[in-house]
Amino acid sequence: MEITTTQSGSTATLALEGKLSVATSPDLDAAITGLPDSVSTFVIDLEKLDYISSAGLRVLVSTEKLASRRGGSMRLLHPNDEVNEVFEMTGLSEVFTIEA
Repeated sequence: MEITTTQSGSTATLALEGKLSVATSPDLDAAITGLPDSVSTFVIDLEKLDYISSAGLRVLVSTEKLASRRGGSMRLLHPNDEVNEVFEMTGLSEVFTIEA
């Protein structure tokens, strides 16, 4: 999986490409936890994400919690139908802010 990170003020945008699985979720976790404490808003672009596993979901849940602790938010952008179906099946579509 490839992760492209950009930061502007307190907002970090992470564009994911490939598969977010048990093998690659530590990379996303490291990219997020490696950001400065001043980052409170996380924008995760899923347009090029092909697959997400429960390990990937766990990282997104922890990112949502981190954003909340910092007084910010997390938004998920452009999930494909398969990834969006995982959010719906797990009930996370009701928890996350997802923008098509």
